[in-house]
Amino acid sequence: MVVRRLSEQDHAKVSSAIAAAEAKSDGEIIAIAADQSDAYHDVGLHYAVLVLFLVLAFFAAWPDQLETWWTRLMGWSAEPSPRELLTLLLGIALLKFLVVLFILKWRPLRLLLTPGATKTRRVRRRAVMLFKTGAERRTIGRTGILIYLSMAERRAEIVGDEAITAVTTPETWGEAMAALLVEVKAGRPGDGIVAAVALIGEVLATHFPKSGEDTNEIPDKLIEL
Repeated sequence: MVVRRLSEQDHAKVSSAIAAAEAKSDGEIIAIAADQSDAYHDVGLHYAVLVLFLVLAFFAAWPDQLETWWTRLMGWSAEPSPRELLTLLLGIALLKFLVVLFILKWRPLRLLLTPGATKTRRVRRRAVMLFKTGAERRTIGRTGILIYLSMAERRAEIVGDEAITAVTTPETWGEAMAALLVEVKAGRPGDGIVAAVALIGEVLATHFPKSGEDTNEIPDKLIEL
């Protein structure tokens, strides 16, 4: 299923949702949607190395196959020397390695073959990095919270500043995460972010109700990367 890109209407809806949520709380909500959290080039390399080792293991288990391959490639000739057989083995292994590496240059296939746990870790790492560089400690009360959506992986993270993590647990955001991902999988990422913002806003209003000293320290907009 192809995830629909965020439109100007989506941006407007998210901005309105953030403004509405922040009107009831001193919390500051940041929403970021990224096309992808990592290139996963190392995954392609790992598969290529795996195939290389499988080739070596195959010929280690059935060494007679090397002579069979030699005959197929070279035709009728004198019995090959060990050096010639080892050179053939090296050539076959290297060819398989390069073919797999080239095939996995295609991003959709590389992403498809990336283990789910790896995607989750990379999305989390990117979310934390973006939060630290763009939101952490940017609010006076340490009440900033990031909603991060990685479109290609269809994964999301919610990262909160010090004051928020002190009074919540990761489970606190389970309903918001579920609401977000349901809409993303249905091809409506904008609606998913809006739903998550609304639910996060309720939590923030409970723990950090609006005070007279609060100012809007972070712009109410959706950031796309």
